[in-house]
This record gives sequence, C-alpha cells and structure tokens, in this order.
Amino acid sequence: MDETINIAAAAELISKAKKVVAFTGAGVSTESGIPDFRSPGGIWEKYQPVYFQDFLASEEARKRYWLRSRVTYPVIRDAMPNLTHLALAELEKIGKLDCIITQNIDRLHHKAGSSAEKVIEIHGTSAIVSCLKCRESYSRDDIQALLEEKEEIIAPVCKSCGGPLKEATISFGQVMPAKEMAEAEYRAQSCDLMLSLGSSLVVYPAAYMPQYAQGAGARLIIINMAPTPLDHSADLFFHSKTGEILPKIVEEVAKRISG
Repeated sequence: MDETINIAAAAELISKAKKVVAFTGAGVSTESGIPDFRSPGGIWEKYQPVYFQDFLASEEARKRYWLRSRVTYPVIRDAMPNLTHLALAELEKIGKLDCIITQNIDRLHHKAGSSAEKVIEIHGTSAIVSCLKCRESYSRDDIQALLEEKEEIIAPVCKSCGGPLKEATISFGQVMPAKEMAEAEYRAQSCDLMLSLGSSLVVYPAAYMPQYAQGAGARLIIINMAPTPLDHSADLFFHSKTGEILPKIVEEVAKRISG
C-alpha cells in the first residue's frame, strides 16, 4: 500500500482513538546519535555488559561498569531530541496521547517537552545514580565529574553509608522496577491504540507491552526500520525511521482535530 495512504490511515486511527499509548525503543534514540547497545557495532561489542550479580559481588566488576559508563554517559547527556520525540510531545499537546512507555534511559522524551508524569521508564534512567544499600540518590552529572577528576578507574560509593552506587538503569540479571512495570502494563491494557516506535519487539519483558494492548482489544501501529514479530498482526506497519513517519502522521492528526 502507498505510504501516503498508510499515513492517512494511521492519522485516522489516532484521531478516532480515545486513549493512545506510545511504546518507544532503541530505534528512537539512535536517531539522536545514541548507539544501540545490542546491534552489531553497538556498545556491547566494545564493552562487555556487567551482570547485576557480578556488580554486587565484585569490586572489579563495578570498576568495569563505571569505566563503560564514564565513556558512554556524555553521549547520552549531550544528545538532543529528534523529530520522533518532538512529534510525541506535540501529540500530547493536542490531547491525543495518554502516556509514553519507554525502554530508553536517555530522558529525551522529557527534553522534548513530554510531561514527566506521562513518561514511564521501564528500564530506568541514566540521569540518576542510586545507592544500592540505603537508596540515596545522586545526580549522574555529579558522579560523572567525580569519575573524570580521577585518573584511575574507580567504583564510586555512597557518601552516607559507603554502599555501592549504580545508575538507576536496569542491568542484565536485575529485576525490572515493579511500580513502573505495573503502571506500564495497566496503561497498555487500558488503551485502545498503541504506537510501537523504534522497537524490535524481541527484548522481554518490555516487548510484552504491545501484546498486552492487542490482548485487550487495542489497535496497533508499528514503525520500525526492520520487521518485527508483530507486523503480521498490526493494523498498520512502516519499515522506516520513526522520525520520517511519525511527524507526518501527527501533522495529519492535528489537521483532522483542528479542521
């Protein structure tokens, strides 16, 4: 089917929907210059992931973790929102977005103007560092300054209790955040239309979100560069960059609402 026709069809579905939820994955962040951790040439090829149990058990593992983070965090910190982030902020502004469930840790949705209370970060955020012992929180920028002033690689510890510090992100082997996951599942099952944006839909349990939505009777629109396991059951799918397609859809939605 012609792309223009599909864009119009997507705009029609969104315009008629009562509760739209967006689910965003790594493909949204890569358009802002943030490398995909899992893809060939990604972060995990340069720095082996540190599993959560190893982080807890080993000082050396914690040093490896912070070595990688010291290098990768500036890329995330300095990234700017792209057209996808801005389109979602506009969709909220015109009253057609219930929330964003995101796998991304970069807070670019916040930078783009999406309301913080409407962004559910199921993989956590790199903007905050937490003590695993007493739960005190620190600014990631402050920890980055500490890391950069030391020539040697260090594993920072909590000023209050001496416990290990870790970014408030979910590592391999770490339990997903219960509150955020429960909220995300509820929102997915309560929507009547889900937009799956830039996600391969193969990383679980996050990838269950579109399935929860479909299971509750919601329509599904997928935009992703590569095919996904749910393309066959989606109402519409686009094998394109989200930043090339979503702004056109949102522009059409705005015209329909205002007109």
